[in-house]
Amino acid sequence: MLIKFTKMHGLGNDFVVIDAVNQTLELSVDTIKQWADRHRGIGFDQLLLVRRAEGDADFRYVIYNADGSEVSQCGNGARCFALFVRQQGLTNKSIIRVETGAGELTLTVNEQDNVVVNMGQPIFLPAKIPLVSEQEQPLYNVTIDDQEVSFSAVSMGNPHAVIQVTNAETGYINRVGKALESHALFPERANIGFSEVIGRSSLKLRVYERGAGETQACGSGACAAVVAAIELGQVVSPVDVTLLGGHLTVSWEGRGSPVMMSGPATFVFDGMIEL
Repeated sequence: MLIKFTKMHGLGNDFVVIDAVNQTLELSVDTIKQWADRHRGIGFDQLLLVRRAEGDADFRYVIYNADGSEVSQCGNGARCFALFVRQQGLTNKSIIRVETGAGELTLTVNEQDNVVVNMGQPIFLPAKIPLVSEQEQPLYNVTIDDQEVSFSAVSMGNPHAVIQVTNAETGYINRVGKALESHALFPERANIGFSEVIGRSSLKLRVYERGAGETQACGSGACAAVVAAIELGQVVSPVDVTLLGGHLTVSWEGRGSPVMMSGPATFVFDGMIEL
């Protein structure tokens, strides 16, 4: 059985996107991992499925990591999702409502294929992140390889830890990111951001994503980093976030308000793969 797919990326964070409205498919973990292999498969950070909505939204947005695990949120993927459904003729709307495991997202497609994503309100309550902690704190502490690490914690529909750094070196990211991503503090694992504030409205960010390792960009990670920096009084909205793959703009007016993220999405190629 041949399955049609599209390869896309958001600032180098790359995806395979599949129309599961007009194609019938059920995927195993082994199949997803095989397709994600960059040497023997297609290669991607996440696999995105477009499914029929279960409620009154336009579509359902389903996300799998390269290791086959399903997750609830992916900001860069959401921008690609919005362009995909328009390019494939599944909708002609410029404002698209999609169901996710974390709730409903609103995607707005602007000119030049720039997409604005309403990421919803950030969640700070430890039990809802989820994070093992008796109470909410501005910073949490953990010991990794005899080194104490402080981090902010927030959910953007998926769990994030944000570590403030003066220089995010590759070795530090790989060592600390890998250890904290699967630490017992995070029952559902977490995405680990390394944030360097470079101005009152700009920061640099690298992200070690759960189930994928370090990626070129992470949209929900950029949102989490901006929220953490605003909470700590380090930046003011809107914030330009520089990732390895490019720039995102993130706006947040404070608690009780949604986080708005805008940036590009890029088509790479179409293909067919056997299921």
